[in-house]
Amino acid sequence: MSVTPRPLWRLRLRRGLPRHLLHALAVFGLVASARFAIAPPRPVIVRAPAGASAQIDRAGEGFAALFARRYLTWDSANPEAHRLALAPYLGPEMEPEAGFQPPQTGSQRVEWTQVVQAQPDAAGGTGPSGAAQAGEGGGTGGGRYTVAVQTDASGLVYLSVGVTRAADGALALSGYPAFVGPPQAATAPAPAQLSEVRDAALSTVVQRALRNYLVGAESELAADILAGAPISLPAAPLALESLDTLDWEPDGRSLLALVHARDRAGARYALAYRLAVVAAAGRWEISAIEVAQKQ
Repeated sequence: MSVTPRPLWRLRLRRGLPRHLLHALAVFGLVASARFAIAPPRPVIVRAPAGASAQIDRAGEGFAALFARRYLTWDSANPEAHRLALAPYLGPEMEPEAGFQPPQTGSQRVEWTQVVQAQPDAAGGTGPSGAAQAGEGGGTGGGRYTVAVQTDASGLVYLSVGVTRAADGALALSGYPAFVGPPQAATAPAPAQLSEVRDAALSTVVQRALRNYLVGAESELAADILAGAPISLPAAPLALESLDTLDWEPDGRSLLALVHARDRAGARYALAYRLAVVAAAGRWEISAIEVAQKQ
């Protein structure tokens, strides 16, 4: 048997270590509880940037456009067809055929429809028609869509259609439609101040690339395109007549090219193309033509 001497303080520390750890954990818990009681954590709310557009509801747009087509298509020789076409859209509080009574003679056919404006409605609110939305008591809100409707009898008209979603996601009219004017339009603003491209080599590359791009010559175009660049060729070929102006855009990486081109029938067009370019290995290459680059 051998006796090894140890310092007394080390023996006391080893014996009291579990007790000290337990005390430290208790103090830490008290401090954490006090911190949460005095300044509890708050949820982080991520807000969309100012001016960000709401998500586009393609189903709502389609619903409004289909209703507008059926609403404005009628034939006095077959009035029952108009009533049956609108019946699935109408609620119990609405008049038959949404209050529209076609004339006694004649007919009207819708040639095309296009949603040109969308305005959101608050959930459970009342649309401009004054009718309560179907979203009350469980709906998820909706919107009003301005639909451009080209008819063969009345010409081009604009119909405002309110659409709402039920709790199960089903679409429904939020009230009667309304004839309205087209969305407000203004003349095109003057172009921003751009800097003219003075590099002859760059101008040559752009002109050659646009000529091949417009005519659909993919193999020839590849010589001026950066490998892997997202290029989608036009469906209908055009012949480049001239490159009129070529300017740097403010970002210093993109170009704006104004060209004149003609199609196979001889129609002439003034077209503007935005191109992204890069300098690689002592030459210019195009990384995008009218396609947003990946950030």
